[in-house]
Amino acid sequence: MAQRTHRFFISTLVACVCSAHASQAPPFELREATITDVHRAFDSGELTCRELTSKYLERIQAYDAAGPTLNSIEIVNPAALQEAEALDLQFSRSGLRGPLHCIPVLLKDQVETRDMPTTYGSVVFENFLTSRDATIVSRMRAAGALILAKTTMGEFASRYVGSGVGVIRNAYDPTRNPSGSSGGTGAGIAANFGMVGIGEDTGGSIRGPAAVHSLVGLRPTVPLVSRHGMMPANPSSDTLGPMTRTVTDAAILLHVLAGYDANDPLTAYAVNHVPESYSTPLTRDGLQGARIGIIRAPMDPNTDTTSADYQKVRAVIDRAFRDLQDLGAILIDPVSFAHLDTIEDTYSGNIYETEEATDSYLAEHADPPVTTLREIVLSGDVTPWRAKGLMGLIGRTTSDAGYLKILTARERLRQSVLTTMADHNLDALVYATFDHQTTIITSDVLTNPDTQDQYALGNNRYLSPVIGFPALTVPAGFTSDNLPIGLEFLGRPFTEATLLQFGYAYEQGTHRRQPPTTTPVLP
Repeated sequence: MAQRTHRFFISTLVACVCSAHASQAPPFELREATITDVHRAFDSGELTCRELTSKYLERIQAYDAAGPTLNSIEIVNPAALQEAEALDLQFSRSGLRGPLHCIPVLLKDQVETRDMPTTYGSVVFENFLTSRDATIVSRMRAAGALILAKTTMGEFASRYVGSGVGVIRNAYDPTRNPSGSSGGTGAGIAANFGMVGIGEDTGGSIRGPAAVHSLVGLRPTVPLVSRHGMMPANPSSDTLGPMTRTVTDAAILLHVLAGYDANDPLTAYAVNHVPESYSTPLTRDGLQGARIGIIRAPMDPNTDTTSADYQKVRAVIDRAFRDLQDLGAILIDPVSFAHLDTIEDTYSGNIYETEEATDSYLAEHADPPVTTLREIVLSGDVTPWRAKGLMGLIGRTTSDAGYLKILTARERLRQSVLTTMADHNLDALVYATFDHQTTIITSDVLTNPDTQDQYALGNNRYLSPVIGFPALTVPAGFTSDNLPIGLEFLGRPFTEATLLQFGYAYEQGTHRRQPPTTTPVLP
């Protein structure tokens, strides 16, 4: 299985790391370092790319392969140290290759890499090599990035378990789930196993793991970032985006990812919508005069507003709203819009795109282990909960009458949100990413098709994918029992720069992120 591959690569690379210790530069504090910190250390001669890469590999070995066993890393790049040395050589000759020079990236294993397997979290695709890079991988590498590892993910982009990876765990409390399906990236970036991460968000899989890991997670407007080289789920709402520890790092990474790609024609809509920089607008006074509408009504029909758990989250979110006001925002509290109660059913009701999209994707490859979604389900290898969900997608197409109902419901909700924003002259909406804390992992999540783990209870993430608008989750702080809570901003299409501006001002004005105590600085 891929996990065994991960262990072998780690053991080999750590042996190389140990042999290089004698020549390392003066100590560099890795935990919570940013892109700017690293490039400054390169310029001063305090740090090399090989040393940086080695330090992350040591943390992965200490805390993912062993330690609290977060199970966030699927496959480590076996050539990581060699690539780091090549980047060091380039830096010595001509300086930084680009804005991501030697920035170690944790990449969700839903995204193809030419030099590492792509498994989609499933034993069905164990050690599957596609021999191509996804567009975003090519762009990151051209900007100097080092793809350090592929991260574990919920099987075929759902939840936090898979037949190929087992159970992914939350970095702040390994007994709890890490949200999904980009849970491995969330846990890995929170634990400082890499500098920046890539998640995929169909219904919330970037923002969920970010919220429960005190991270910044951006779901872009769907046409902004190419999906070429990524296994689809629902193409009308699938997107890829940054998962980072700071807003600035998210802005730097987004600028590398964004823009037109002929291999993903939908990105043609992004032409003339990519600014010269997503970082330039980031200022500490970025919330001054911003008109922000607060959504207080739960979007998950299962939210229990009378529970103690809900009250713990609400205390954090209410403080965040006060902070926004103190930082200069003009709050319209609360705002409401028609059809809010249809969000859950509109998202969950889209069962029509997946089979066609998956079969078309698999047809792009010369020798996949299976060629259709039906074969995946009938393999008998997929975890029971995921197999049950996928079975309900078989035989559905976008020609079905039910799909027209979904499209109509989406447009009705989109118009309602835009009208509310226009009526109140709003720049963004804001709400809790989840109204409940992330839940305890039950013992039967790998075996029971009807496991009752209350996964994603209090989920407010569906609004963004249903209407196709961008959303940014930032750390709002911690509950009284020390679990991270996320605050989510939502804006009109292609307003990522504005959302990042608001998120940065909030981040700098509050400094709510704290790293997990489960993965401290190594001795």
